[in-house]
Amino acid sequence: MAKRRKSQSNIALPWENTKGGFFRYWITGARLFGLALTIVVIALVVVTFRAQEERERVRTTRQAIEEAREALVRFREEFGRCPRSTIELVHPPSSSRRFLREMPKDGWGRELYVECPGYFDPDDVDVISAGPSGSFLIDDNIQ
Repeated sequence: MAKRRKSQSNIALPWENTKGGFFRYWITGARLFGLALTIVVIALVVVTFRAQEERERVRTTRQAIEEAREALVRFREEFGRCPRSTIELVHPPSSSRRFLREMPKDGWGRELYVECPGYFDPDDVDVISAGPSGSFLIDDNIQ
């Protein structure tokens, strides 16, 4: 009996490819371009979302600073002095009227720095947020 001759199959499945294996099959030609394009699109979406989130936090911080500044000015008008601490804005000494329900926090959830009277203008108050870094030593503070 004669040996059976191996016939060549016209069908090639990816895992049967012996010229480079499974990995080489997936990183050739259009597949590699499609993968790179997908990664670039995802990166652009993430960067855009993060920038929008950062702008929202800065906007929230500016609103909190303005709210605290207005409360400090009203306190000074009513009592003729600066509050001893920010707790006096929430629980005033001899008045039933609160200036704040709670001390506002910046967009990152940290307390605001309050200086009364202000450093440069004694007739005003300074309300500062440490910004995204959380440190007053880094130049990203929000006033």
